[in-house]
Amino acid sequence: MNKIRYCRIIHPIHLLLVLLFGITNVQASDLLDKVHFLIPAGPGGGWDGTARGVGEAMIKSGLVANVSYENLSGGGGGRAIAKLIETAPRQQNTLLISSTPMVVRSLQKIFPQSFRDLEPVASVIADYSCFAVLKDSPFNVWKDVVTAFKKNPRLTKVAGGSVRGSTDHFVIANAFKLSGGSPRDVVYVPYDGGGKAMIGLLTGETQIISTGLSEAIEMHRSGEIRILAVTSETRLQEASELPTLMEQGVDMTFANWRGFFAAPGHSPELYDKMIDTIAEVIATPAFSDVRKRNGWAQLHIQGEAFHEFLEQQEIEIGTLMKELGFLR
Repeated sequence: MNKIRYCRIIHPIHLLLVLLFGITNVQASDLLDKVHFLIPAGPGGGWDGTARGVGEAMIKSGLVANVSYENLSGGGGGRAIAKLIETAPRQQNTLLISSTPMVVRSLQKIFPQSFRDLEPVASVIADYSCFAVLKDSPFNVWKDVVTAFKKNPRLTKVAGGSVRGSTDHFVIANAFKLSGGSPRDVVYVPYDGGGKAMIGLLTGETQIISTGLSEAIEMHRSGEIRILAVTSETRLQEASELPTLMEQGVDMTFANWRGFFAAPGHSPELYDKMIDTIAEVIATPAFSDVRKRNGWAQLHIQGEAFHEFLEQQEIEIGTLMKELGFLR
């Protein structure tokens, strides 16, 4: 399985009206009056950037006046999940940001919980993966990396912002596999978050980084690194200069969803408020600006449909990870 089907985009009628006419039937009383974002990693990574980007849009649009953030790393994200569950009665305004690694790490038993132990609220964006090198790297295209990897995998160390077998790891391992290399030979160096992984590349500890496009795009634009490939099917409108793996002969696409979860045990009315708050915010021009700035694709799946999507992704990713040797 080379491609992971990652989304079924849902556009509610009230969202369409907001986009076209700037009107909505949702009242202020139907929305959260404050939001606390729980971020299961340190500053500088994809979770942190997405939560703060949504929070920025909440403030700029005037939909939510009181927004706060809490970075709580540890356990591959499991520490924050455990806190949300254990303190659920006090977390009535808390939204936990997560993404595909929640499914991956649950499958690997890195932590005992899964999305089933939380209340899925909504996904908001899809962030494509990318592979990048230093600006003066001898690697100019993906084929150069593959050639060096086949000669000596230890000379093409890969930085990633999470543990072995994580999304950053299995995405590039699959790219090497589809390029004729052995995914088991990948020398993957795990860091605690995308920011630290980027430092690993900049200091020469690794030769290439596998990360989310939003975590690398600004450094690419500033000339500090060069992005060799993006895992989108076609070139992105917001970053049309970036080549895809597909156009370089590798039949692979992948996008990492990011979205929000709530603590279990609260009322359906509270969860509805959370769902409506996210839906309203992502329909604003403020969020559109944030999304375009980061090179994100919009991916809005909410409530029960989001839960069904996660169940399907668990099956597909589990199959791929078994093929790559990351699960038994």
